[in-house]
Amino acid sequence: MNRTLIFVPGNSARFINSAKKINADIVCFDLEDSVPYHEKSSAREMIGEAVSQTDDFKNTFSLYVRTNSYDSGQLFTDLTAVVRKGITGVVIPKVNEDTEICEISSFISRLEIERKIGHDVIKVVPSIETAKGVVNAYSIAKSDIRVNLLVFGVFDFLNDMHLEYVENGGVEYSYARAKIPVDARAAGVAAIDAIWQKVDDMNGLINDTILAKRLGYVGKCIIHPTQIEPVHKIFVPSKNEVEWAKKIIESLGPSMEKRSKTGAVRIDGKMIDAVHYKHAKTILNNIKDDSQPYSEL
Repeated sequence: MNRTLIFVPGNSARFINSAKKINADIVCFDLEDSVPYHEKSSAREMIGEAVSQTDDFKNTFSLYVRTNSYDSGQLFTDLTAVVRKGITGVVIPKVNEDTEICEISSFISRLEIERKIGHDVIKVVPSIETAKGVVNAYSIAKSDIRVNLLVFGVFDFLNDMHLEYVENGGVEYSYARAKIPVDARAAGVAAIDAIWQKVDDMNGLINDTILAKRLGYVGKCIIHPTQIEPVHKIFVPSKNEVEWAKKIIESLGPSMEKRSKTGAVRIDGKMIDAVHYKHAKTILNNIKDDSQPYSEL
């Protein structure tokens, strides 16, 4: 599940340590906006050390790292530092076109081989934050097998468009915000909406998240742990997702509980294995633990 993606500053040992027990679906250590230029090197070291200790983390979330952008000149240094066993993938900010993702994927492939991580294990999440990125969102989303999500970055998009953020507005970025989940879905992946900046405005967060769900997003980027629960309550699993999860648990449960030797099964024409089993358990646990959603969307 990808209902919440929380950014954690990569230059703060305190924040990194507290993230180990956080309840978001995706925890994303940040090397970009939250880290000053002069601290990026030390942040890479902190994140690398944290990733090497992933046994200390809750196993209910996916662990990503947001690198610096392709145009920053720091991206491949970032990837060299953080691509290792323990992370699910990387978020790449300000992606403009599919060729960037292809080059990034090739570089990650070399690191996977050198570090014996596996083949096409590390996911790549392009963040769409520029006019060019919005125009090319579909080709970016389908550019490589590693791409499993798109993220919308509203404030950098507005900056690129030379537009001001208007409180209770939205018309300035409404086209881009609506286009990205459509392009993602057409490419066979999902999309996560931009952050809600006002941490203390829960009603604003709820209304913005409801709109995001109506637009086709599966989750929302967040910047504070207090935003997790309200967003989770809106992006509750659908009836079809719950039924699918129950099928997976029933079919793979004996294997996962070491009562059989089956490592993968075929359900409705799809091969299902341990990672799907983990996701299925998360879906059913969330249904059990979460109260009723704020909307019936």
